[in-house]
Parts: sequence; structure tokens; C-alpha cells
Amino acid sequence: MSAPGFWDNPEQAKATVTAAQEVKRWTEPFTDLRRRTEEARELAVLVSDDPDAEIERGLDQEVEALRSGLERIELQNMLQGPDDRRDALMTIHPGAGGTESQDWAEMLMRMYTRWAERKGFEVRILDLLAGEEAGIKSAAMEIRGAFAYGFLKAEKGVHRLVRISPFDSQARRHTSFASIFVYPVVDDTIAIEVRDEDIEMDVFRASGAGGQHVNKTSSAVRLRHKPSGIVVSCQQERSQFKNRATAMKMLKAALYHRAREEQEKKKAEVESSKTEIGWGNQIRSYVFQPYTMVNDHRTDTKVTDVQRVMDGDLDRFITAFLRRFGSQVL
Repeated sequence: MSAPGFWDNPEQAKATVTAAQEVKRWTEPFTDLRRRTEEARELAVLVSDDPDAEIERGLDQEVEALRSGLERIELQNMLQGPDDRRDALMTIHPGAGGTESQDWAEMLMRMYTRWAERKGFEVRILDLLAGEEAGIKSAAMEIRGAFAYGFLKAEKGVHRLVRISPFDSQARRHTSFASIFVYPVVDDTIAIEVRDEDIEMDVFRASGAGGQHVNKTSSAVRLRHKPSGIVVSCQQERSQFKNRATAMKMLKAALYHRAREEQEKKKAEVESSKTEIGWGNQIRSYVFQPYTMVNDHRTDTKVTDVQRVMDGDLDRFITAFLRRFGSQVL
């Protein structure tokens, strides 16, 4: 990067810097962990030769820190999907059940907001429709941070709540559902590159009122994009040059539209994976009464401290999901 002329091509230089940062993201933690492991081994030999209680405590703490560091590297290795490193767009919708389900949806929104805060991620509320009495009817929020989508894809699905409803005057136990869906945030700007060799151009006389200039010269332009088969033509302008420029804009717009249609088709395929917000489809159950338990039905991960989970402590569930499914899930 310090070589002369490195920054002469800013785009290429930026791509190189990004690639270097990606390599460092892998090599630096591993190198640091290996160095600390060697130091711990040397310390272990020292303790075995000359036992010391204080040094042994320090060694135990370092071993625990190394274990945590290794788990972080393993987790990073699980986030290898093409979109895992992107920001995440999360939508939340209550199921049937009126106010009780709407309150549950709002509780989930708070839970994920707290989780993001724990990670140091930024949360932007994009859309929020409040319930009539309490809770929310729907919410959409963008969560910005390294690998936000890679983590949060583990949360897609139906979440089930069991508790004594605060909205029931008879204090009966209710079961409520809410759905979570997560998309990777993708830049909407689609760069359409049209190569000259992919364009076949024809010129012809424009069809206009007799005697006008447009009829006397071959100013109209027809462009055919050979890879896609898209054909556009323009005869609005009085010069061939201007008509070609306008036709190119039309062609790029057509290619852009096709790209968006393909994106929407893929999105529709993802949407079709959504399930009914109700019984038998939940990925996780949160039980407040008669006992306390959060149970992830995909990984059989269980946590008894419900309040801690509702305060955003979700990493145990996310890690278990990634260990089992890795980057297989969109």
C-alpha cells in the first residue's frame, strides 16, 4: 500500500485495502491466540516445576480466556455465507391473539434491540405500527454491525410465548405467537455495465410527418443487447448521436428493471419459506409460567433465566444454531 502509485487508481486501491482487512480479520486473532497459547504452555511448565497458588490462578484465567478466544474464531468460521457480513433488516409481526400477541411482538423488538446494544450495533427503526391498546402491529428495523445478518438469520421464524396475561382480568395463562423475519441489507444501487461488443446498433429513418428533417436522414437508432435479447429504439432526437445516447439510457433502464425482477423473484422464494404464525411452527418457546424456560426447538438449547434472555442475552441460542446449520440457511 505504500508503494508509489498505489493510490493512483482509487477504486482498485480501495478494493486492495478491503481485501487486506479481510485477511487481517482472520490472521490477527489466530496469531494472537497462538502466541498466548505458547505463553500459557511455558507458564504451565513453570508451575509444574515450582507450584505457586497465585500463578496457578492466573494460568486458569488465561486458559479460560483462550477457550473463549477459540470459540470466537470458530464462530467467525461459521459465518461464511455470501451475505453473512451484511447489516440486517428485521421485521416483526404478531400472530392471532390481539393485544396479547401485539405485546409479545413489542417484547421481542425490545429483546433484539438490547441484543444489538450488547454487540455495539446500531439500530434504526424504519417502520413501526403501534397496537390500539398495547404492543405493536408490525415493526421493521435495520441493525447495522459486522455480521449482523450472519448472527440474526438464526432468529428467523415463529416465537411462542406462554405466560399469565396482564390483559386478562381472570389472570389466565395465554399462549401467543409472533414472527421474526430477517433479510440481508443490500445496496439498492445496481451498477449496469454495458459493453460495446454486446451492443448491435441499427440506424434508420425516423417516421415523422413528410418533409421533416427526421425523415431525410437515418437519425433513428435501434440497439439490441445480445446477451439479454433486449431491444430498444429512439427517434425522438434530430441527431443520431443524441438518439443513441437516449437509447443507451433506455437499455440500461431495461437491464436495471430485469435485474430488479430477478431480485424480487429471489425475495419471493425467500418469502415463501415463511410459515404460519401459530401452533407447530415455532422455532423457540419462552415460558414465563408455570415455570421459566426458553427452549430452542431446532437445537434443543434450553435456558431457565427467561429475563436474561429477554434482556438480549441470545448468543447461546445463536451459537448453537450456527454450530448445527452454519451458513446453510439464507
